Amino acid sequence: MATRLSRRECLGALASVAALPYVGQRSASSAGNTSPKPMRGAFMILTTPFTAERAVDWDDLIREVTFVDRAGAHGVVWPQGSSSVASLTKEERLHGMGVLAGAVRGKRVALVLGVQGKDTAEMLEYAQHANSLTPDAVIAMPPTTGQTESDYREYFRALGKATKLPVIVQTSGGARNLVPSTELIIELARELPNFGYVKEESEPVVERMKTLVKNRPPMKSVFGANFGLGWLYEMRLGLDGVVTGSAMYADVLARIWELHERGDADRVRDAYSRFLLMRNLSDQIPGADLYVMKKRGIFKTTATRNRTQYAFTPDEIAEIDYRFAGLSPYLMKG
Repeated sequence: MATRLSRRECLGALASVAALPYVGQRSASSAGNTSPKPMRGAFMILTTPFTAERAVDWDDLIREVTFVDRAGAHGVVWPQGSSSVASLTKEERLHGMGVLAGAVRGKRVALVLGVQGKDTAEMLEYAQHANSLTPDAVIAMPPTTGQTESDYREYFRALGKATKLPVIVQTSGGARNLVPSTELIIELARELPNFGYVKEESEPVVERMKTLVKNRPPMKSVFGANFGLGWLYEMRLGLDGVVTGSAMYADVLARIWELHERGDADRVRDAYSRFLLMRNLSDQIPGADLYVMKKRGIFKTTATRNRTQYAFTPDEIAEIDYRFAGLSPYLMKG
């Protein structure tokens, strides 16, 4: 029997849809689907898989995209810090962008390509390549060679003028001890129509988030980060989602966001608490996330570029499996 919604429920649903921030570019990566994809929800920074010989495993990267899409998450982001971007060559970054553009074709998940560079010239080279692949958005850290906020301003202005794609500003990863101010982020959002998207993870992070949320418009989407460690509070502050390197738990994070959107605060708290049991374990058992990637059939190895394979003792495996079992109510079937 079909479920009938009350007038109040219908109006609430329409209001929530109308409030969603959308990307300004129509996605060409979804095989004829020209509807813009919402820049909102659980966006997974993809972990770059490596073979036992420490080469990038492109097949596993595609498998990771398929997993995240099936899991119900809202976007994939690559390459960023959680993608081991610092260890990737320019050729690998450019090739990987193309691999992902093909991998998301026909899928629901949005594609965000990382185009940061050490300076404006390098960033523009990546941005030009990203433009040719028509993702749903791009993301950039500030330049590591920047020395003043004016350097950051000119770098991001150049990016905003080089692409019509929505640009997510990541506040970390730039020059040491130089963080883009909230005033700069808001200034760029007023000046450039494809700005107003931010991945906020710089201290004082909560106060910065509150400032950015209060400035909508011109701000469009404010995302949390930091492996989701503050996401429960951030959702309650009114943030638009999270951009995090937790693809191995994409279904859990997608479910948390769905429950949050539904207003089911008790189950959000329960699911988030179970997620934190896994998240915290990565500090005690290095490589635990890669073990989960392999356990779930996403990666073939637990290799990184700096290490051939992670090995785990029976006690470590037992602890990972014990905590992972707690996620079962929020994992996708199969």
